Amino acid sequence: MALSDGPVLALVGATGAVGTTMIDIIDSRESVPWGEIRLIASARSAGKVLRVRGEDVTVLELKPEVFDGVDVAMFDVPDEVSAEWAPIAAERGAVAVDNSGAFRMDPDVPLVVPEVNADKVTDRPKGIIANPNCTTLSMMAAMGALHREFDLQSLVVASYQAASGAGQPGIDQLYAEIAALAGRRVGIVSGDIATVLADAGVAVGSEAGSPFPAPLALNVVPWAGSLKEDGWASEELKVRNESRKILGIPELKVSATCVRVPVVTTHALSIHATFGRDVSVDAARKVLGEQPTIVVKDDPAAGEWPTPADTVGGEPTVVGRIRQALDFPNTLELFVCGDNLRKGAALNTYEVAETVAAAG
Repeated sequence: MALSDGPVLALVGATGAVGTTMIDIIDSRESVPWGEIRLIASARSAGKVLRVRGEDVTVLELKPEVFDGVDVAMFDVPDEVSAEWAPIAAERGAVAVDNSGAFRMDPDVPLVVPEVNADKVTDRPKGIIANPNCTTLSMMAAMGALHREFDLQSLVVASYQAASGAGQPGIDQLYAEIAALAGRRVGIVSGDIATVLADAGVAVGSEAGSPFPAPLALNVVPWAGSLKEDGWASEELKVRNESRKILGIPELKVSATCVRVPVVTTHALSIHATFGRDVSVDAARKVLGEQPTIVVKDDPAAGEWPTPADTVGGEPTVVGRIRQALDFPNTLELFVCGDNLRKGAALNTYEVAETVAAAG
């Protein structure tokens, strides 16, 4: 798809959930810097026609030659696909911006959130830039702004993660559970929900094929990801390690508990943040309110605070429930919401791509 003079953008994984969100983001922009946009997917999806900025674009099969002449290639594909193909794109001269977890902790690959560390896009010895996990990303704009002003020292985070964080299977599972439980008064007796779901033919637990280790509807599940050492979940370690790398604080103290909740889209986080300099609620509100990608919604007396239902589909990070911790000096409590498909994946990847284009 030729637009005008300008760099060439490729979108790998164009037909997936995040890829289609990416196209929606590109379409929503008043203008784009790209001279050409190429859509790329697996052989199974090649040949499909998608509409981008008012024009029909044929999806190309993922092959090495599709990256010839490409300046920036965005990858919205599984880890193993990115691990193989992002280096190929880089070898062909493209800057690969990868949304998977394949390169996030590679010391030669910057992990970029443009609101926080846009300067890192030019420091890419492998020609690859990584996009953070959607949970980490949901709080990074807020934490980056507060860190610059008040010197962040430690984070204690509880996440409330949407079913869509487990991909389309997670969404389908939650809807199937809701349909099976609709109109039923269940959950009073232990095991009641699981029994009803099993009787309705809905998978219960990971061994039965569910994306979740326990029923999610009418429930919360204190687990996201895979089991790591000492009982930690992989998602919790991502929050710790990625926060350190993005903020440039290698010794940042971080502890996270990740919980899956019966919400389709938008992650929420409860954050306990301690700073090295004096901080007040009013000062924090001012700093956050000055950020172009943050909306402060913080008036409990009027019933105004962030919720996933009010945040889904939007691009900003929404912050509220800002309080000075009663028993911890220089410590704030915040509640943050971010659309995990839009803000937490597609949008940041695209904004990194635009930052690369602007940097030349």
